[in-house]
Amino acid sequence: MNGGGEAAVPPTENGAQQSQPLHQLKQALQIVYDPHSSNDDRKSAGAFLEAAKSEKEAPFHGFKLAHDRTLEPVVRHFGLLLLENALRYSWPDYTVSESTTVRNWILSLAENVNNSDPAYLRNKIAQLWVEVAKRQWDNEWLDMDELLVRLWENAAVQPNAAQRDLVLFILETLVDDIFNREDSVAGLRNTPLSKACFDVFTPLSVFNTYYSQRELSTVNRCGEDGWLVRLVRLLDGALDAGVKENSEAEVCSIKILGVLKACMGWSISKAVAASKVVETVGRSLMVESTAVQMIATECLHTLFSKPFFEDDDFQSLVCPMYHSQTVELLKNIFNWIRVDPNDINEERYMFLKRFSEMISNLGSFIEDKASSLPNEIDLPGFLGLAFLIASHDSLAISIPALNLWTKILRSEILGQVEAVQPFTPQLLELATTRLIRYESMDEDSTNPSVIFLNEDLDTIPERHAFLGNYRRFCSSIVESITRRRPFEAFPFIISNVDNTLSSLYSNEPPFTFEQYKKNSMPFLRVDSQFSVVEAALKGYMKWSDANALEPVPASGRDELDQNLESWCQQILNKNFDDPLIKRRVIQLMVTFSTTALDNRPELMLKILEHILLTRPTEYAANHAYTDAVKELMNVCTTEIQRLAMKMPDHLMVVYDQLQSKINEISAGDAVEDRTKIAFHTFLFTINHRTKNIDPEVRKQRLESYIVPVKQGWVDPNMTEALQTFQGFCRLLGLDRVQEYLTSRRVHEIPDFSKHPLDPEGQALQNELTEKFKALPIRATKAFIAVSTEKLKRPSNAYNISCSLWHDAIPMILPNLLKFMSNAHGFHNPQNWQGLPPELQPVVKKILTDRFWQAGISTGSRDDFYENVTKTKNTMEGLASSIRGAIRMVRESCYSILWCMSRLDIHFYGLDELPGPLALSLFNDAHALSSHQMSILLNMTRYIIDDCPTPFRQHFLTPLLASLFAQVDAKVSGEWNELIEKGQISQGGDAQLAEEMKEESILRQLTYTAVLIVAGLLDPQRPGESNLANTNMLPHLALPEMQANNTGEPSMREFILSSDVVLEPLILFCTHALRMRDSRCCGIIIRVFRSIVPEFQADRADIREFICREVLMASIDSLHEDYFVDVQKDLAQLISTICLLYSSASQTPRNLLLSLPGITETKVDSCFKRLSAAQSTRHQRALFLELLDGLRGVPMSEKGKLPRASKQRAAAEKERKGLQMQQQRYAEERQKSPDLGGVADMFA
Repeated sequence: MNGGGEAAVPPTENGAQQSQPLHQLKQALQIVYDPHSSNDDRKSAGAFLEAAKSEKEAPFHGFKLAHDRTLEPVVRHFGLLLLENALRYSWPDYTVSESTTVRNWILSLAENVNNSDPAYLRNKIAQLWVEVAKRQWDNEWLDMDELLVRLWENAAVQPNAAQRDLVLFILETLVDDIFNREDSVAGLRNTPLSKACFDVFTPLSVFNTYYSQRELSTVNRCGEDGWLVRLVRLLDGALDAGVKENSEAEVCSIKILGVLKACMGWSISKAVAASKVVETVGRSLMVESTAVQMIATECLHTLFSKPFFEDDDFQSLVCPMYHSQTVELLKNIFNWIRVDPNDINEERYMFLKRFSEMISNLGSFIEDKASSLPNEIDLPGFLGLAFLIASHDSLAISIPALNLWTKILRSEILGQVEAVQPFTPQLLELATTRLIRYESMDEDSTNPSVIFLNEDLDTIPERHAFLGNYRRFCSSIVESITRRRPFEAFPFIISNVDNTLSSLYSNEPPFTFEQYKKNSMPFLRVDSQFSVVEAALKGYMKWSDANALEPVPASGRDELDQNLESWCQQILNKNFDDPLIKRRVIQLMVTFSTTALDNRPELMLKILEHILLTRPTEYAANHAYTDAVKELMNVCTTEIQRLAMKMPDHLMVVYDQLQSKINEISAGDAVEDRTKIAFHTFLFTINHRTKNIDPEVRKQRLESYIVPVKQGWVDPNMTEALQTFQGFCRLLGLDRVQEYLTSRRVHEIPDFSKHPLDPEGQALQNELTEKFKALPIRATKAFIAVSTEKLKRPSNAYNISCSLWHDAIPMILPNLLKFMSNAHGFHNPQNWQGLPPELQPVVKKILTDRFWQAGISTGSRDDFYENVTKTKNTMEGLASSIRGAIRMVRESCYSILWCMSRLDIHFYGLDELPGPLALSLFNDAHALSSHQMSILLNMTRYIIDDCPTPFRQHFLTPLLASLFAQVDAKVSGEWNELIEKGQISQGGDAQLAEEMKEESILRQLTYTAVLIVAGLLDPQRPGESNLANTNMLPHLALPEMQANNTGEPSMREFILSSDVVLEPLILFCTHALRMRDSRCCGIIIRVFRSIVPEFQADRADIREFICREVLMASIDSLHEDYFVDVQKDLAQLISTICLLYSSASQTPRNLLLSLPGITETKVDSCFKRLSAAQSTRHQRALFLELLDGLRGVPMSEKGKLPRASKQRAAAEKERKGLQMQQQRYAEERQKSPDLGGVADMFA
């Protein structure tokens, strides 16, 4: 190693000339760091130093500065920066001699490191060593291992802790860059570097014993031990010395464990076992240092996260962790580390979270190896530890262990193991306690779980997503236990519910209307108990389905069903004052009646009677109580519909009495129009779905509901009014709004919510409501929704719906499209004729929906509704009525269209529909808000997905072309505007909150749009077969449906072959690559990678567009700090385009050459190596290396850049939380596309 110093310095003729640049560098550095220097001097010195980095002699000057111990550390550090710059940007141009010289300089610096050197200097030298190793190890440099071992041994002899730490830093950084990071330099040589690491870390005895036939390595290995053994040996020594906080042994242990942690994900399991890593790291858990315990836990967590363990590795590495002594030790460690919720020790708290994750990973092996567990393991003890962790007050500590329990209980083998059974009562108690809705509890609650939750999760979307997962695990535990042991579980659960109901207000003030508030603790306890019962019912139904296949029915079922029925009747007889508790009672009773007790019609009728007679006491003085009553009554209509869908035959037996009772209730003055329609759809559904009715009687009854609906749509007065925008406004009562707003000078009102509404305004408000009632929209939406809900094809109910609506759809659509077109047009300022300029901003404000959504809205959902109720009689209430009228028209039309699309060719088979439909949907769509556009796109997606294959070209072509043109204009425009605002924004907290809200809504719209793109172009898109129903009524079948459609193109093939659709789609995707949403960008990258190969052979126009625009957009985003999470995906897209298209087009090469610092030599070398690359990682590494010079910050440091402020950091955290919440929302929307409830979220 001594060959690195002066001998490596190139000879010069004049020593004075050689020292002159060094002197200038020192002077420039002195000026830069001198606080008394003028700005001009400092600027000039900085420019000189920057220019010095590109000088040919820069690495020599850097070595001289770094090597001179008489200089200040900052000066020496600048010398290291000169060396680093040479490594990054000049290395490919060096000859073998030059690169060896630079390497020797770095080795010399490493050899001379000592304890007096600042840590940042030592770490930078280690980084330089790693940079050389990634480029030369196992190639020109074969003795690196020997040099490291020499440093390691010298450090022990001298002693020199700095050299020991240097080696540890080198090992950890090198391993991380090769295996754990997306490092471009390591990626280019990943195969030889990976093999070299295996060679030098693994004990030679392991190779000789298990891998004797392996190919010999080219690197020079030093000694037989290997680095795993050396690290473990040193860790043993540190532990023997006694690890205490702030001790040298603690610092050393942390660094060793850091290297071991980096190795656990890839090291050979037999090497880990032979080196006794688990035993020694396990010792580290027992020390009196939380920092050491933390990284030791992370090390084991990484090891136990490996996907595969052979049986002998499992026996040697994992099974000892289940032995009684080890389990007891782990239990003691968990009990020793206490965290007070009122004074949280961050370090200890974080350790407990990691410890829980490690135990959960360890427990997963029990599930995977359930059939081959050795007898000597202490399974009851380990399960006790898992339950102890799951019971912790912190839900963040509890959730990994809770998830483990769900897996154990679901397992067919473990779920029936004797050791599991004693825990079932405790698990049921725990699940009951934890199913409470913590997000609805007061934030200042003294409940420890709430306190920990507030500490863990700052934002609403994070809290909702986390608690949603936690509740699912709790429900899964109850479900699994009940599925296994229904006869023991149900009595236990029911007893708990009875105990709760009998002492509901024992520790709470009694119920009063005046003091009522939603989500009181009595309600939350009832909700938790009922959630347990609902989960138990799911388990019982699974047990019931499995038992139905048995030749002999299980004894005791009739008795259990009888007991459940009796209990339901008891609950129905109880009187609850809280409307929300009444709501939960009704929901639970209907669930019982439609699942476990669906063969007991007497109970169903009693439940139905209970619902129909539910008339809670009115108390208008308390808005919270009024809202709760409204929720209760809405649930009543929803639940009777559920009964009608599930049990129409039983209801048909008492149909006449039902009809009489419903007519009686509907005749009352207090019954709302929406409730009356719900009652009629209930009767409609019974007739539609029952088998016990004469077909003619059914037809007569159903048509009695539909005929008035059809007549409403062909009313000549309505048809004439819809011909103009002004006529549309008159239909809705909006024609008087402009005059009223002008006369009241609303543009001068600072706060609408504090301005009372005068009698004329209240009359106008009522008129808007009555005008909408007179339209056929609401009734049509209700009847067509129940006609198509949960229909199976083919089925009798489906044929009935087709026959019923076949003639109605062409009658409804013309005016429906005009309603929708005008509702969209109302948001376009160009349609506001005669509106004074000062009122235009006011109208925009009025048409901006107030809505509540987790992660976007401030405050809770209940707070939002309460505020809406309070402002009903203010100017804000009138604004709410105005936008509500437009919204109800718009979204009801969406819902009707989607329901029509469920009827297949009776909708898609209308030849003249596609053009007008596309026009009405998207002509003024750009004027909608981002949130409104999202709802439109969601509905459109269902229409696209339901389109039968034979109709795609005719029906979808105009629809998709208009959709993507409007989406591109809207989404791209909104992002550009938002980015521009962000660049000039100087606002405070309030403005920041508004920016976050706007951005969150825009992200939701963007995500919806890219999901449509991804779904359309998915090569494995589900349901590609012809969706049209060939078993429908013969007289309704169209000729197209008789053809053989086996040769129809897939949706992807249709899109890629249609220029009209493909062009706006690709344009939107190109713009999406630059939108500041890494999740959406990632989806679009995958889309492009999927379609790029499609144009390799033909379509030169598309290929050139991709080579030019898509490639440039990818490069732009690659160098944006924001897109650090998708940089490797962007690099992969760039490499894919260049690999597939460069043979047919010079555009990729020319574009790359147009970038600063990119030479022909570099590009040609990159392309040559690209064609020979054997892996995708190698391909993207080539371009990460090629384009690295355009970045001022290395890729590995991109994610470490400091945030501009704590506010911006919180904003980013909230955005990411919203994305997670929106993902969950998107999944739910896929399952339940009904748009009917959307309007209930608005005001």
